[in-house]
Amino acid sequence: QVQLVESGGGLVQPGGSLTLSCAASGFLFSQYGATWLRQAPGKVRDVVASIGLNDRVTYYADSVKGRFTISMDNAKNTVDLRMTNLKPEDTAVYSCVTHLGGSLHRGQGTQVTVSS
Repeated sequence: QVQLVESGGGLVQPGGSLTLSCAASGFLFSQYGATWLRQAPGKVRDVVASIGLNDRVTYYADSVKGRFTISMDNAKNTVDLRMTNLKPEDTAVYSCVTHLGGSLHRGQGTQVTVSS
């Protein structure tokens, strides 16, 4: 059974850092890749960053370039999102998705709040 579980969210001050982790079961990220999405209150869900096969990073949203880093840990079968220099506008529910077996699978998400 395919399952994605995000962790690492929380409350952080502007300029701070957080690392989110998405753990997979039922498949290997190294074979399918993953994407981090985020949805702020009252806004549509946006793509933040994507990583493909063999740890090849394929996309960063312009708003996070230079501040966020997506990576894959094959030993743990996780896709992590290192977020630095966080801004209030980064506040959102962050979730990871993967396309597998003709379906899009998404975790439950983790809340990130950037506030002083």
